[in-house]
Amino acid sequence: MSKKAIVVVSFGTTYPEARHKAITATEKAIQNNFDDWQVVRAFTSKIVRQRIYQNEHVVINNPEQVLANLAQNGYQEVAVQPLHIIPGTEFNLLKQAVLKYKSFFSTIKLSQPLLTQFSDYQKITQFIQRSREAGAGNLWMGHGSSHSAFATYACLDHMLLNTNSFLGAVESYPDIEVIIQRIQNTRIRKIYLQPFMLVAGNHAHLDMASRAADSWKSKLEHEGIKVIPELKGLGEYPEIQAMFIAKLQHSLERN
Repeated sequence: MSKKAIVVVSFGTTYPEARHKAITATEKAIQNNFDDWQVVRAFTSKIVRQRIYQNEHVVINNPEQVLANLAQNGYQEVAVQPLHIIPGTEFNLLKQAVLKYKSFFSTIKLSQPLLTQFSDYQKITQFIQRSREAGAGNLWMGHGSSHSAFATYACLDHMLLNTNSFLGAVESYPDIEVIIQRIQNTRIRKIYLQPFMLVAGNHAHLDMASRAADSWKSKLEHEGIKVIPELKGLGEYPEIQAMFIAKLQHSLERN
């Protein structure tokens, strides 16, 4: 019987609790659904991996290192499941790594990030519109990107027009100023603020929910909007875990 492994790839985070709640939880959900496969972790961020080693003395490999180790240990079937949100720069680098190691395995299959099909957008817009009390809204903070896939965030936000939910991005469009203008055109005066990221890491704690003058929380409060931050990454939600699992299943069934 051939040895089989699923490589679960994410950017990573230096926040141990957030890592456990979002990344480890998603990995466990994948393992529970594919119990005859070995699930292996890979982080793409060199800085994150270095800091985890310095602070926790834990070694986490990057995707290429993981694939090399699997080949050396006789694995024949490999599936790679990214926990990325959009098919941007990180995903393109992962595709290159998978292509580099293609000849080392009898089969190696790369699954897709969270948002790649129209049906993904439909599911996510429903997920984003979580029920709140009357007069309250949801604002989700995405990472953003210089890659053309930044349009993912703008598309989602556009699909949320005429609802009480909004989605912005820290490092691209739509930025917080654009979102605040939209909120001011409504009767919403209370916002639940959440990260649209796999984990509630640095961006969530500092750029989103901190007391710094330039945080999203502070900017919203400056406009007279009450803010309730929720430091919960997407990877903590069973609905999101299920979407990744479905993508992996589809990838494995594909010829």
